[in-house]
Amino acid sequence: MTTVHATTVEIPTQHGTADAYLARPDDNLPHPAVLFYMDAFGIRPHLKRMADRLAGAGYTVLVPNLFYRHGRAPVFELPDFIDLSQRPEIFLQVRPLMQALTPELAMHDAAAYLRWLTDCPHAAAGPAGTTGYCMGAGLALRTAATYPQQIAAAAGFHGGNLAPDTPDSPHLLADRITAEVYFGHADQDHSLPTEQIDRLDKALTAAGVRHHTEVYTGAHHGYTQADTDGYNPEAAERHWTALLALLNRTL
Repeated sequence: MTTVHATTVEIPTQHGTADAYLARPDDNLPHPAVLFYMDAFGIRPHLKRMADRLAGAGYTVLVPNLFYRHGRAPVFELPDFIDLSQRPEIFLQVRPLMQALTPELAMHDAAAYLRWLTDCPHAAAGPAGTTGYCMGAGLALRTAATYPQQIAAAAGFHGGNLAPDTPDSPHLLADRITAEVYFGHADQDHSLPTEQIDRLDKALTAAGVRHHTEVYTGAHHGYTQADTDGYNPEAAERHWTALLALLNRTL
């Protein structure tokens, strides 16, 4: 595994300055860029370890604090291990911040993140990839659709509410996507029922998007997150295999 250099960076946006975690191979060479969308619990030690692992595979990885309008990361205090059944008050803190990040605001921010990566000397020229977790999976999908010339690969893992029957659903943007797309769903995830998985697949197929969807048997929402009660080591490793294969093919 390549030695990784990591730092915190500041990204100017239309609405202020977003702090972000940047991880890259420690060789001062440009590497393909990946915009890494956090889950709702935000930038914390586990998410940084995930970014470091991706950087160690040869990528320049940017993990923006999506909730920067509410403060620098960590925006709220979290226990070392997040068990929502024991600590429901955590989600009471998280939910208002998720609701405040509208699709419009998120895509304004995405433009700033991609612009920053374009100017970053450690990011190789050409299209970037994006990957997202939980709430970040929907943002990865939206980003691929909103900035198709800049995104060559988009992945989402244990994403929730990806294809609801609402006019602002991310799956309705499928016809704008030119990237190759991969989704790893969890079969025990109540935030993404079977009908939404089917609706998303049909939208991607109808739009002619190169995509592959897998449902991970026995996995729960958050299966990649080792600091939560949803973690599933086998599913998490499966996600790494799929993600790296996608990025290696496209970037």
